[in-house]
Amino acid sequence: QVQVVESGGGLVQAGGSLRLSCSASRSILSSVVIAWYRQAPGKERELVADLSSSGMTNYADSVKGRFTISRDNVKNTVDLQMNSLKPEDTAVYYCNVRKIYTNIQYWGQGTQVTVSS
Repeated sequence: QVQVVESGGGLVQAGGSLRLSCSASRSILSSVVIAWYRQAPGKERELVADLSSSGMTNYADSVKGRFTISRDNVKNTVDLQMNSLKPEDTAVYYCNVRKIYTNIQYWGQGTQVTVSS
């Protein structure tokens, strides 16, 4: 069964915005850290932002001030609001859910973000 699903990717011009959403099965959402990663062709997967159950956030330097990770309590998702997008942000973005006690991790299938110049 698919337990983590991303959505919201697409094509946008430089300077534009996108909002990605991560939904996860209720059974895995206790005591977790939810993170967004991205991977561009030829590069290693990198952490973009993460959010703990207590609400603490962490961002990669490359996206700090432009991206925001947050809970959407209406949709019951963890979203990544991406503003002032740059071509360098082009990548497949993945949601990761990590259980803090067992370190078991769940990955989504990824959503493509393409930023044109």
